[in-house]
Amino acid sequence: MPPWLTGTLTCLMILLFTLIGIGPMLIFALIKVLIPLPVWRRASSRAVMWIAESWAESVKWAFNWMTPTIWDIRCDVPLNPQHSYLVVSNHQSWVDIPALLQAFNRKTPYFKFFLKKELVWIPFLGLAFWALDYPFMKRYSKAHLARFPEDQGKDLEITRQACEKFQDLPVTVVNFIEGTRYTDTKHRQQRSPFANLLKPKSGGIAFVMAALGEQMKSLLDVTILYPEGEPPGFWALLCGRVERVIVDIRGMELSSTLFDGDYSNDPHFRAHVQDWVNQLWLDKDRRLTALRAEIHLQDSAANASARG
Repeated sequence: MPPWLTGTLTCLMILLFTLIGIGPMLIFALIKVLIPLPVWRRASSRAVMWIAESWAESVKWAFNWMTPTIWDIRCDVPLNPQHSYLVVSNHQSWVDIPALLQAFNRKTPYFKFFLKKELVWIPFLGLAFWALDYPFMKRYSKAHLARFPEDQGKDLEITRQACEKFQDLPVTVVNFIEGTRYTDTKHRQQRSPFANLLKPKSGGIAFVMAALGEQMKSLLDVTILYPEGEPPGFWALLCGRVERVIVDIRGMELSSTLFDGDYSNDPHFRAHVQDWVNQLWLDKDRRLTALRAEIHLQDSAANASARG
């Protein structure tokens, strides 16, 4: 069928699954608010997560049935849905979110990630994000902080408060530590020292680790690559125009030295965490370069085979 029709039908299917799930999800979310007993909160949170995971499976099915996209998922560690994980990933497109669903849904706890405050107003999805206890963050510009210095650090305090809600249940916390989607323009403006990435920020994950402590000892380092070149838009994915997505996952245990410090007030500890993040990003940058070289070799071999 024409790509526009594929995109329309896929979009309608996802909308239908969202409408089916949003009502029950909000009922259990209201129970958490109206009956704030720990046992009810835990039971309601589990119910909300089960609904979200079922919705995600439906979305995966819609993409797999309606589109030809190959999800090339590589993981070097076994995943456990009863174990908590901190996930860090590069960020290029809205397609990153379906890629994470394909990689992690029902293999790890349903993931949560930090959202811009404006996203709470998206119809249906905003309510779902609220029900799932996704933390909404308000970022302040340097100009704003110069005028209102009392707002300094408020975004990180929101991170700490949000993570405290996750202490009773296993959770996967996703952090796009570049803070924004990659573009060539942003890369030039930042004068990023990385060939394929923007500069990483360490504050968000430092507060996640501090708030959850030993619960958050396992890191999943995710590298997403779109072999066709330019990161595709979400509509291109819906229309079946995305041929392949590579999701490379590397697992590691976090060192206790990343937990034992005061990120806000100790400059030496803050520098230690930032150095660790920079090294993580340097390794990711090299991995992206290696993946691009692998794709180039595969394409060259395919072209040579076709000519032969």
